[in-house]
Amino acid sequence: MEDIVCSGALLYSLNTKRFLFLHRANGKRKDVWGLVGGTNEGLETPWEGLRREITEEIGNVDIKKTIPLETFISRDTKFKFHTYLCLVSDEFIPVLNEEHNGYAWVSFGHWPKPLHQGLRNTLQSKTNLNKLKTVFQVINVIG
Repeated sequence: MEDIVCSGALLYSLNTKRFLFLHRANGKRKDVWGLVGGTNEGLETPWEGLRREITEEIGNVDIKKTIPLETFISRDTKFKFHTYLCLVSDEFIPVLNEEHNGYAWVSFGHWPKPLHQGLRNTLQSKTNLNKLKTVFQVINVIG
């Protein structure tokens, strides 16, 4: 079995301090809320794959800064999921493709339900929450 490498973007609006979630319309993850993202193709790096997925799933987005948040690796090491925090200036209306049928901009901790299981684990991780807290402290000092 070939390794599967995926990437997802937790988009965050600097002006409203809210996050973008997408509602899955089809597939085995139908009817759950998740991130923009998907499986890397060919020799794409995790960021290159994510950049392509962002454009395919929600259109052209002006990302101000990208910060790696987490890399989940399965026990057998055959599956890797890279989660990035992507900062944008303002909320926008995403141009959804057929994979999603809804979106929501939500405040920290007010995540839509049901969340994708892997994303729920990511957002409940104390390590990730501490990373996000640190990023927000730096943003507030700079901004």
